[in-house]
Amino acid sequence: MKIEIPADATEAKGAVRVNPQEDQYLLSFVTSTTQAKATADLLHAEDPLSSTHKGTASGEVFKHLGLPAPESLNPVQWTGVCPPCVSDASRSAFQWIEIYVEPLPSEKARVYLQAF
Repeated sequence: MKIEIPADATEAKGAVRVNPQEDQYLLSFVTSTTQAKATADLLHAEDPLSSTHKGTASGEVFKHLGLPAPESLNPVQWTGVCPPCVSDASRSAFQWIEIYVEPLPSEKARVYLQAF
């Protein structure tokens, strides 16, 4: 995904789910709320993080990392991006990237990323 995990991040987990049609790349970590939003901004999504749409991540996918399905969390913010559509050459190998940001206590947030 070419996402750098912030230096202050904890609970970093990642995996690749190999599928015949397309592989799915998963990444999750806990960081400051400010850094979580900055990570979302790096994706160059046309729409900012929002709580009005819940994306398409499969709970089964993140269950593999021992995490709940991000779309089932309340509250959670989401945005998605098509890297080739926004001319993001650094991520052109991916057709779609979703990011979920779950607010946590003490100005922290859990970031969920899924790419394929």
